[in-house]
Amino acid sequence: MLRSHFGIPHIATGDMLRAEIQAGTELGLKAQPILAAGQYVSDEIMVGMIRNRLRQPDCEPGFIIDGFPRTVPQAEALDGLMGELGKHFDRVIYLKVPVEELLRRLSGRLVCPVCQRTYPPATSACASDGGPLVQREDDRPEAVRPRIEIYLEKTVPVLDHYRLGGLVSEIDGRGTIDLISSQVLAAVNGKFTSPIAPRKT
Repeated sequence: MLRSHFGIPHIATGDMLRAEIQAGTELGLKAQPILAAGQYVSDEIMVGMIRNRLRQPDCEPGFIIDGFPRTVPQAEALDGLMGELGKHFDRVIYLKVPVEELLRRLSGRLVCPVCQRTYPPATSACASDGGPLVQREDDRPEAVRPRIEIYLEKTVPVLDHYRLGGLVSEIDGRGTIDLISSQVLAAVNGKFTSPIAPRKT
């Protein structure tokens, strides 16, 4: 939705890694068992991927980063890269969903291997190309819970990092697609502000 509205690229690091795996690259061979186990790929690899991607010409007008940074060191490296590029972030969107709901959604999610569009359980085919859907290795039940546990441990603190700059907007991720989309757009446009309360330590 944001990509279409603003006409800027949507950079999803998960899709980038899966493309490397499908292509059988050296990076893909390293990343495949890590993702299948629900673990995070190293900061060094992820920062290198993002550095290369953000320097491409289509990112000059702006970009949307999805799935990165996932750790505080990644966030700090990204801050440095943004400084090198002479850019800044407008907003960090936090779609908040209870853990049990995440487990239910992720363990049943299907994806089109061609366009990477995701679908809920029991969907028969991709709406774009009519092709069959598959379940990604990192969406299998045995991989989902470790992913969420690592997220809570390593990624939630990234919100604190960006909260210091007043960039974070929290949005309830349990509403309808239209409702969530409108709130995300309003947040990016500066019309929706709901800062996350500091976590208790």
